[in-house]
Amino acid sequence: MNQPHTEARILVIEDEADIAELLCLHLGDVYSEIVHESDGEAGLARAMAEPWDLLVLDIRLPGIDGLEICRRLRTENQYLPILMLTAKTTELDRVLGLEIGADDYMSKPFSVVELIARVKALMRRASAFGNLHRAGRAKDVIKIADLSIDTSSRNVSQAGETVELTAKEFDLLLHFAKHPNKVFRRSELLDTVWGYGHEGYEHTVNSHINRLRSKIHPGYIVTVWGVGYKMVTTS
Repeated sequence: MNQPHTEARILVIEDEADIAELLCLHLGDVYSEIVHESDGEAGLARAMAEPWDLLVLDIRLPGIDGLEICRRLRTENQYLPILMLTAKTTELDRVLGLEIGADDYMSKPFSVVELIARVKALMRRASAFGNLHRAGRAKDVIKIADLSIDTSSRNVSQAGETVELTAKEFDLLLHFAKHPNKVFRRSELLDTVWGYGHEGYEHTVNSHINRLRSKIHPGYIVTVWGVGYKMVTTS
């Protein structure tokens, strides 16, 4: 007997027909709606025009490549869990993908079982951060001094002024805000905010925290030398 599908819309942007067919087939066994685009420009337009629960994105695409698609989605402050695929295993590709906001990363050829596991992990993490079908409620607003974080709408303001954050910057800030005064090692932040499989990329945490400090009062997130970072409740 077939198992019921999980309600979710997944967009696959992949130009290799055999890999796209494989992805759509196996993701379609688990999730209710899988849509495929093979061109970068068409894929970006589709990603921005409709609501999605996850994007599976190849890096090398005709038209606009996957890195640029990811960058534009994050620039628009549109939160969408992104799993990037690439035929290359270079350090540069992986670092670039993580730096611009990809949530996870897999190299081709990949195990279908592992891919499904990672997709499920991204879905769980997105749900935990309040990104899947949550209505805004007053109790979803976290206030720390003059900083206000709405976990449902993913809006942040400081002293009444809107603060524009990328999806990953928001996730990082929210994690700190939920655990004020607790010190986190970089490896812990990678595991919790970025997910498993990112060991050795602690510099990604550093760069995101530096960007976050440039957008909110830098005194909110402090460095605990030799350990990591923590959020203090007064700026």
